[in-house]
Amino acid sequence: MRITPVTELEHRCKRLQELMQTAALDAVIIVQNADLYYFTGTVQNGCLYLPAQGQPLYLVRRDQARARMESGLKEVVPFNSPKDIPGIVAQYGYPAPQRIGLEFDVLPIIFLERYRKVWPDAAFLDAAPLIRQVRMIKSHYEIHLMQDAADQVHKVYERAKEAIRAGMTDYELATELEYTARKHGHLGLIRMRVFNGEMCFGHTFSGVDSAVPAYTDTPFGGMGASPSFGQGAGHKPIEPHEPIIMDFAGSIDGYLVDQTRIFSIGPLSERLTRGFEDMLRVQELMKELAVPGISWGELYDRCYALAVDLGYADSFMGAPGSQVTFIGHGLGIEIDEYPFIAKGFKDQTLEVGMAWAFEPKVVFPGEGAVGIENTFYLSNEGLKQLTRSSDALVIL
Repeated sequence: MRITPVTELEHRCKRLQELMQTAALDAVIIVQNADLYYFTGTVQNGCLYLPAQGQPLYLVRRDQARARMESGLKEVVPFNSPKDIPGIVAQYGYPAPQRIGLEFDVLPIIFLERYRKVWPDAAFLDAAPLIRQVRMIKSHYEIHLMQDAADQVHKVYERAKEAIRAGMTDYELATELEYTARKHGHLGLIRMRVFNGEMCFGHTFSGVDSAVPAYTDTPFGGMGASPSFGQGAGHKPIEPHEPIIMDFAGSIDGYLVDQTRIFSIGPLSERLTRGFEDMLRVQELMKELAVPGISWGELYDRCYALAVDLGYADSFMGAPGSQVTFIGHGLGIEIDEYPFIAKGFKDQTLEVGMAWAFEPKVVFPGEGAVGIENTFYLSNEGLKQLTRSSDALVIL
């Protein structure tokens, strides 16, 4: 078990405080698990009170002993309810906040109402964009964890080449791959920020099931094993000459990478093979264009235009009627972080330190789906690929 270095936590809190001062926020209160882990190094029942200046206060209901053991923050303070916070804040010499930032994108309304009762005269504002802006720039420590996650998912890829056999179901294959990931440190959880976002390891499916859309905002969906979780692997048997998709998120100490690879028992049809090769061309264009300063939206537009020119207007990034309007998504602790290589993001630009997954894919209903996905990092030396499995179509 790795403990987040104190210097990491201090730097993260300081960066958020700088943005808070620009936004004239007196304090930010953080309660969501992913944000808590990022700023405290642990996930306990409580909240982080971050003043615009000064030491953060990690207010913990339970478990305080684990919080002190796992978090490098100096002040871990017991508390029972939000009603205790003003007194604790005053005890540490901080003035009563007048402008308080909260995670509006993930915070339940009942929490907001509780804080309003505690500070009836304060203004509450959305701090989520500031938090996400801090989190989108990865440190060398974070990239190291993501490289470890890439090593893990490569082991899963190698196991897939051994495990796939005709007649086994998608669900049976998913079980083999998930077991392999667990043996190599996968936490079994893929955190998503979006409301109702749920994912378990990733998606494994084959043939016609790979072209079935789902409720998820993803190019691939899958039937799933039950309507209660209608995505990913179902019970379809794997057959020769059809795409077998391993869209898998590696996870080490809370950090993720995302990788998609295509397998087949025997060659695929000409249309599927060409579709796969063309998605590699879209990926290569992204790699050429991804430099600091290009807008997320322009990068999307240029890559989307190539896919259309190649003949995939109706099948790129989803089945007809179910196409998504992104090709890439940031990731780190969550799988849907900034940046978004997506339609319309013309005011946000790539910066050194950003990490994202890029996943050009095509879907042919009734036949199957193909594509590629890798995780990239924009360093001072240029774009680097973190996932390391061969991009090639694997013919078994």
